[in-house]
Amino acid sequence: MNMPVWFCLLPTLCAFAAEQNTLSIIPVPQQLEPHDGTFVLQPSTQIFVDGDKRAPAIDSANSLAERLRKSTGYPFRLSAISKANAPASGAILLTTKGAKTMSSAEAYDLTVTQNSVVVRARASAGLFYGVQSLLQLLPPEALATNRVTNIVWKVPALELVDQPRFAWRGFLLDVGRHFFTKQEVKHLFDLMALHKLNTFHWHLTDDQGWRLQIRKYPRLTEIGAWRKSIGFGLDPKSASAYGPDGRYGGFYTQADIRELVNYAASRHITIVPEIEMPGHASAALAAYPQFSCLGGPYNTDGGELPGVYCAGKEETFEFLQDVLGEVCELFPSKYIHIGGDEVSSENWKKCAKCQARKTREGLKSEPELESYFIRRIEKFLNSRGRILVGWSEIRQGGLAQNATIMDWIGGAVESAREGHDVVMTPTDYCYLDYYQSTNHETVEPKAIGGFLPLSQVYAFQPVPANLEPQFRSHIIGVQGNLWTEYIASLQHAEYMTFPRLCALAEIAWSPANSRNYEDFTRRLRVHVRRFDLLGVNYRRASLEPSHQ
Repeated sequence: MNMPVWFCLLPTLCAFAAEQNTLSIIPVPQQLEPHDGTFVLQPSTQIFVDGDKRAPAIDSANSLAERLRKSTGYPFRLSAISKANAPASGAILLTTKGAKTMSSAEAYDLTVTQNSVVVRARASAGLFYGVQSLLQLLPPEALATNRVTNIVWKVPALELVDQPRFAWRGFLLDVGRHFFTKQEVKHLFDLMALHKLNTFHWHLTDDQGWRLQIRKYPRLTEIGAWRKSIGFGLDPKSASAYGPDGRYGGFYTQADIRELVNYAASRHITIVPEIEMPGHASAALAAYPQFSCLGGPYNTDGGELPGVYCAGKEETFEFLQDVLGEVCELFPSKYIHIGGDEVSSENWKKCAKCQARKTREGLKSEPELESYFIRRIEKFLNSRGRILVGWSEIRQGGLAQNATIMDWIGGAVESAREGHDVVMTPTDYCYLDYYQSTNHETVEPKAIGGFLPLSQVYAFQPVPANLEPQFRSHIIGVQGNLWTEYIASLQHAEYMTFPRLCALAEIAWSPANSRNYEDFTRRLRVHVRRFDLLGVNYRRASLEPSHQ
């Protein structure tokens, strides 16, 4: 059987054997000063933490020990420091005392000498990120899932001081179009953590699927989570998300959600759920058509009417507040994303109740009606201590008072000048569902369109050049988006995501003046050896000179 080029999983360790592992950290640290010598892990190496088992360092220490036990086979005993028990020579120390960089909870410094490794930070997040850098200073085989022999486990001596450029370092996974299992989502969390990404934007609902169990409205998943076929012209065998009755789809129970929230938190990742409204709602309206303007028909295979909630019915807002109430109970994130993009006003124009709402509220247009809708939802979320996030279109008709904008088609500069926070995710640089080559027929799998090579991703400058300095602090982050209309499996998702997300991780974390594409690709050639060991189906052609 001939496998397509993009789906090949042949090992590439030999191809990169000549590359050196020296200082190949992605994302590149803020400051790094190399020194002579190396620290070598031994079977006797211990990991020390200051304090007791409740100390901030203990989780990161356990994570480091667990990872290195797998690859080295060494025991890596954990010990707590006390006045009578100082770290011995040849040890690794994780401590919240004496850190040079204290400005951020995610900041850390890392000192490696021939005799010790010390990771310092003021908080557990910084220690966790220091451990990720330490793992990347070791030979790539440190990330192997099984014991590797005949390796000298050495770390180059250095001093490293590091902290992130942006607070929001995100990755969006769309599970509304195609369902990904709980284990697949966990795998993506692990890869996010390796790259110091801290925000998982989870697109849980759309026209083609509702993926979140809501106890008060069981039909959302009984009906809205399934469709007749895989859709989008894809091969039915390209996914395994089928129910016993042959329907395509799936959903996460509330127990699943809690498990995934905890798993993400252990890797210092916050999950920001997206519950689409007022548009992209066909899956919800297939289950509860009474919250539409015209009553249907709606289905997850492509309804005959635009999937838009009725803005004129009070019952619509009661329904959405019930749903968001359960969402707030499940997700501790201070941000809740409500979409707000690509809303058709066709039904609203025909709906007597929506037109009556416009008259009562003194609204002049359908965009103003959408703004009214979103402002009501924002008021509810604010009452729960949450911040509403929406796509660029929520600016139309007037921006909600406390909203954060996710800029995909514009509005960042205007929003920041008005005092709103902005996450930058423009299509030209951040849409990971775009083609990676202009050769669509023989090289690349089917994609939604566009062209976004690795070099273009790395060229992204998140802070708009025309934004005045006094407003630039409102640009709070960067995010890569993986929309999955044509992506129905984890291997395909990995191929579209990596190594482009590596570039976005560096943009989000590293100083703007550190950008060097030649050095990035040098480090990336070492980094993909880690992907080989982790079984990640990254796009190998992106590392070829002709694809730079």
